[in-house]
Amino acid sequence: MSARIVAMGDGLWDLFPDGPRFGGATANYACHASRLGADVHMVSGVGEDERGEALLQVYRKHGVNTDLIQVLKDYPTGVVHVELTENGLPTFTIGENAAWDHWEWNIEIERMVRTADALYFGTLGQRGLSAREGIRRALEIAKAIKIPRILDINLRTPFYDDILIRDSIALCSVLKLSDEEISRVCQACGLSNNASQVETLAAIHEKYGLDLVVITQGSKGATLLSSERVTEQAGVPANVVDTVGAGDSFTASMTLGLLQGKVYEEILADACEVAAKVCSHAGAVPD
Repeated sequence: MSARIVAMGDGLWDLFPDGPRFGGATANYACHASRLGADVHMVSGVGEDERGEALLQVYRKHGVNTDLIQVLKDYPTGVVHVELTENGLPTFTIGENAAWDHWEWNIEIERMVRTADALYFGTLGQRGLSAREGIRRALEIAKAIKIPRILDINLRTPFYDDILIRDSIALCSVLKLSDEEISRVCQACGLSNNASQVETLAAIHEKYGLDLVVITQGSKGATLLSSERVTEQAGVPANVVDTVGAGDSFTASMTLGLLQGKVYEEILADACEVAAKVCSHAGAVPD
């Protein structure tokens, strides 16, 4: 029987100069987890518009259940406007007041959370008050009945602050972050940023009573810290075309490995392999 995962948060379109691309950390995670064999239920919102219908079609194409995605006539499907500088570097402007900010808690979502094997959430997905309240209710239920709560930090300026970071970590059981985010997380949590990386992970682990803390380091691999030990995995060589979605695919693979009871070494090796494959093609999720 497939592991059931409830993924709560953002799903949107990145509007590049050459056309729209499917995106959103939670949406990417949901699609990758489904492709890896999980029974994934996305909790989010889309507008009653063409972009919303197109987003639903992408979810379904990758096997993600859309029964808990709310179609909202008063809010547009989320977008991110992407502009390229003269040097070809992208700049991002995340559209505000999108449908994924405004989905509302209901009994169907509660039933699914209570039967889930894992719950996934991020920081950006809590931007809207209604969505944040729904995610927090789900996390309280999941914590009470001991369902793993996977937090993938995804800091997007200006939609986070110290309180959001601290509250999110306090509500998760497994924290995944990147080496680019650890300094900001330490600042929010009142921890020294002068310690070694492993010492910093241990400090976060102890302060919040987490089961696991995992940090990705791009081509250098990843490190996992539990209460028993530290597990390290070297990076997997990749012909990098596009790194978008690699971190989301890593978290998806890691989630399934944990639910399948794999040893930490195998979990990290599999996750790094999956992420390397995602980097070898354009776009966050393969067609």
